[in-house]
Amino acid sequence: MSPRSAANTGYAPLYFLSSVGAGGLAVTFFMYLMFWVKHPGQSVPVFEDIAAAFGSGSLPLQIAIVLGMAGVAVFGVLNLRYLAWNLGKFNAFRKTDAYETLRNSNGETTLLALPLALAMSINVGFLLGLVFVPGLWGIVEYLFPAAMAAFVLVGILAFAYIGDFLGRVLSKGGLFDVTLHNSFAQLLPAFALAMVAVGLSAPAAMSSVPATVGTALVLSTVFGTLAVLYALVAGITAFNSMLHYGTAREAAPTLLILIPLLTVLGIIVLRQDHGLHTTFEVHGTAAETMSFLAKVLAVQFGILGLGLAVLRKQGYLGSFVFGDKTSPGAYTLVCPGVALSVMLHFFINKGLVATGLIVKFGVAYWAFTSVALAFQIAMIALVFYLNARHFGAGRTAAAAVPAE
Repeated sequence: MSPRSAANTGYAPLYFLSSVGAGGLAVTFFMYLMFWVKHPGQSVPVFEDIAAAFGSGSLPLQIAIVLGMAGVAVFGVLNLRYLAWNLGKFNAFRKTDAYETLRNSNGETTLLALPLALAMSINVGFLLGLVFVPGLWGIVEYLFPAAMAAFVLVGILAFAYIGDFLGRVLSKGGLFDVTLHNSFAQLLPAFALAMVAVGLSAPAAMSSVPATVGTALVLSTVFGTLAVLYALVAGITAFNSMLHYGTAREAAPTLLILIPLLTVLGIIVLRQDHGLHTTFEVHGTAAETMSFLAKVLAVQFGILGLGLAVLRKQGYLGSFVFGDKTSPGAYTLVCPGVALSVMLHFFINKGLVATGLIVKFGVAYWAFTSVALAFQIAMIALVFYLNARHFGAGRTAAAAVPAE
């Protein structure tokens, strides 16, 4: 992280997305362990399951386990490293005039990248514990309340930022520039709330204590519902502005933000359904799960097509990714690919395999899984490229912080 890098010379809160992207890639590697390692007795694999599978498994499984653990470790560390760097830079940024300018513009909502990154890092910390800490499952019921308390605190921080923004722009007219609302940048608060909600939903799927499961169900429902409500309002008004003024070129990647938002909301539903099934005798079927996930993926690929079409027409990649301009908003491109990789793993394993439509580890299974792996590999390459471009020496910020 060179002092002369673009990130240092032109810092903006959107650089928290560098931490979020690395955390998302850690999750994609955990999918190897989640769906390829047997874990009887609990809903997720833990260190003991992974060690047993490695000791008795075939060579391909052993390779997959090594790759999965290495990926979780490398990108988990990167997630925490970039979070720590951003927290330090953000603390200094708060003392500048640029921060006050940001707080009085449409771009105030970019501050929600902070609670988004915090929530992601808590999730990543839990993954690191599952994969690398022996005996963790024996004390996990004591950890769930602490984790939920941490997520609630992050949620309160998100609400504080949202309250400041909405209180300012709704108290009187003229404080929100509709002409600069021509992107989906204002959906960042919804994404932050959804990330809190998905963390809160984890105990619903993993705990065996009814009070913990019930609390997780209620809290994740509250944050998830508010995320959907905010996304609907912000998305509809933004689309109207885009129809009038076109899509803001530097903020064009935000058209894809609905993809990770839908993946997070989809995982919340799956976790809640599992908790309702195991604790409260509410039974769904594998076919219903497959149908639900297919609908989510259909919307996601539709959004992907729309977003890529706009990015191509505007020449975004040639300017802000591979060209002479740098923008922290380029990290927004990482989340959609990561989200599609994760959602495809769930669709394949919880949908197609669970319903018996394809055989696990068969030809069709690997054909579908190869698509998820392709998205993952592409995003790994993009993350390392963006990190070198934004945090390496010799390049300064060539573009202003986006208004949205």
